[in-house]
Amino acid sequence: MLTERQISGILRQIASQDVIEIGPEMSTGRLAALAHMVEQYGFEYGESRRTGGQNNSLVLVRMYRDPRPEARAREAATIAAYPQAGNGGAVPGMRQGSLKPLPEALEAVARMKDRIGFDVMAKAADKRQKTIAWGSCGVLALVLLIAGMPVAALAGGAALAAFLAGAFKLGEIRRQRIAQRLTDAGFVPVQDQYGRQRFLRPGQQLPGHTNPFAS
Repeated sequence: MLTERQISGILRQIASQDVIEIGPEMSTGRLAALAHMVEQYGFEYGESRRTGGQNNSLVLVRMYRDPRPEARAREAATIAAYPQAGNGGAVPGMRQGSLKPLPEALEAVARMKDRIGFDVMAKAADKRQKTIAWGSCGVLALVLLIAGMPVAALAGGAALAAFLAGAFKLGEIRRQRIAQRLTDAGFVPVQDQYGRQRFLRPGQQLPGHTNPFAS
């Protein structure tokens, strides 16, 4: 069964690695559910990014082992409470044999989904990505001008510019709504070393080493 294989694969990573990756070939909801489960084993959410797939649509989540004593205690308690996890047994926060959150985990999984979505959208909205997007307007217009189609160049460039402006505005509105939900839930807004806004739990620190998702 796919869900059991996914859970078993994640638990093998947890047992042997301090940094693990979840995804990318699954929905954001399933990613959030798995990330929440991984947190119960003493890990903390790190970052998310789009990677590959049609229109760069797949999302990869990275988690880091939390060295704090409370995280180690949480891991020990989870291992003791779910001895058959990965072997067909129950896993923390999820319905038996699935990645559907139990009622007590619904809020936490929803906020994890928000953190993943916010990071992905923040990456898409950074200055480099905007520069590439706006540059595509100029390239389109130039290609059409070279082809001897000045009217099409003007119309096409304007249409693409309008589409991009609308997309960036819509993305900003969505990010603001997610940011409000995270703030209301007690997450703390910070800036990472690349100037992007992130949301952390109180007391959580950004990963100290180089962010592999920066580019």
